[in-house]
Amino acid sequence: MADHYETLGVARDATDEELKRAYRKMARQYHPDANPGDATAEARFKEVSAAYEVLSDPERRSLYDRFGTDDLKAARMADPFSGGLGSIFDAFFGGDSPFGGFGSASRRQGPPPGEDLEAHVDLDLHEVVFGAEREVTVRTAVGCESCDGSGAEAGTSPVRCSQCGGSGQVRTVRQSMLGQMVTASPCNVCGGLGEMIEQPCRDCDGHGRKLERRTYSVQVPVGVDDGTTLRLSGRGAAGARGGAHGDLYVHTRVRPHPRFHRSGSDLVHELHVPFTQAALGARLDYETLDGTEEIVIPKGTETGAVVRLRDRGVPHVRGRGRGDLLIELVVDVPDDLTGEQEELVRRLAELRGEEVAEPSEGLLGRIRTAFR
Repeated sequence: MADHYETLGVARDATDEELKRAYRKMARQYHPDANPGDATAEARFKEVSAAYEVLSDPERRSLYDRFGTDDLKAARMADPFSGGLGSIFDAFFGGDSPFGGFGSASRRQGPPPGEDLEAHVDLDLHEVVFGAEREVTVRTAVGCESCDGSGAEAGTSPVRCSQCGGSGQVRTVRQSMLGQMVTASPCNVCGGLGEMIEQPCRDCDGHGRKLERRTYSVQVPVGVDDGTTLRLSGRGAAGARGGAHGDLYVHTRVRPHPRFHRSGSDLVHELHVPFTQAALGARLDYETLDGTEEIVIPKGTETGAVVRLRDRGVPHVRGRGRGDLLIELVVDVPDDLTGEQEELVRRLAELRGEEVAEPSEGLLGRIRTAFR
């Protein structure tokens, strides 16, 4: 049997979050809905699901790490005390522990929860700053209305499993040097559900759910960044036969803005100003995301100066207030002066006592110079 850690492509000390991420990635890749008619992908999907089912359960993962098997029955026969105090009482008292809540043998597993789903929303910077409500559409499993999610045909009901008596587990008794030993494992007839369906629902084939497209409204909080993940609890797929819903994870993608770029909670814009405004100062109407505001270009401004508009940036995700809008000034020096404009600049240089290059000679001037 393949190693579960190798199947999911994770290290043996992987965290629960790392296991979940690996499982979600591989489940999407090999899901039968994404690979119709591909028997290899379907088999791979089953291996991935089986591996995650074991490793996501702390008790089963512990047994697997210690004994190399996900068979609870075999593992507990190897170590009857692996389940802690409850298992000790189960071993000596046949599961009827005086501390009723300690043992796991009588705990019914119930229907498994549904799968988690993923979706994306594209946002512009204005929606990031002020928030937005968006809709996402996903293909998901929903509870069958015909059988109300039970999986049984209308007018009938699931019946108690005759193999495990409705407990979802089968106990095995054996004698050992310590006395009577009782171990428990999931019932292989009902799959640990404790119930059997004699007349499956014709609309869902006894699964209790069907595939449909559903649209959900997502309230995007202010301040989210590109790649932020929003969790919508209970908006994932419905579990089979009445199992709980999974979650829906919505990933945000922020489109680039033509003027501003984000730096943490601040917005930055590079503004070009003519050298006349930089030299003499100016008051300009400037368009922010909040509307038009007046900014002051100080007299004698140089390239690299920054005008700061406080609280005009991106809201802090974890806290109050907003970042700032930083306007980085770049002084433009013209290179296309007319003759009259050049003469005025030369006059200014003369008044300031500054040496400048001589005016370039035209063709006629160069000819005259050559004949002197």
